[in-house]
Amino acid sequence: MTRGLNKKVLCFIDESGTAGSGPFQLGALFVLAREAGRLDKAFSDLLPADANEVHAVKMANGYLQGLLDRLHGGADLDRVVMINQHFQGRQGGPPVVYAQAVVETVKIGMKRFRSVLGRDSVGNVDVITDVNQHNDHPDFDAEMERARRDDGRFRGVNRVVRLDSGASRLLQLADVVAYARRWIIDGEMNAHGLREKYGIDLL
Repeated sequence: MTRGLNKKVLCFIDESGTAGSGPFQLGALFVLAREAGRLDKAFSDLLPADANEVHAVKMANGYLQGLLDRLHGGADLDRVVMINQHFQGRQGGPPVVYAQAVVETVKIGMKRFRSVLGRDSVGNVDVITDVNQHNDHPDFDAEMERARRDDGRFRGVNRVVRLDSGASRLLQLADVVAYARRWIIDGEMNAHGLREKYGIDLL
């Protein structure tokens, strides 16, 4: 008998760098919708009560690493998937390059989330991106619709929505995940350390 649709999964995506102007990274965080509130609170509780939006590029590495270390140590992240994927040298206009990067990252994350659900496939996914000049563009929307219609695993995505990251701590956490590759570039740690210390998979 065919198994029913899995519970809703949320994927939060933010970027470090800018598509079309050199290398950039996407940070993606996958969590069951029913568990997103718990993760949001766990991250929010690590911040000062009067904290503004978390912008990784504007913060000290040590502070960001401390946040991730405490989150990894204090929250149950066994049912959360966090990935950092690097992109460069892609052909096409920035909105299309960004869209293709989102599709590739989401498909990989969906594959890895199978172990969380104990299923052979994952669907029923809502993708939430931090709104920017590339994903708020007709070419981006067209590529999303094409992928949702034709692109294998991505057909399990219900919708792709844009949200100002100031309204979502989990988008802000995705921003930190995207920025984390800088610590490898700067020689502060390696991919194994990023995985073991913070639960971030480097792609």
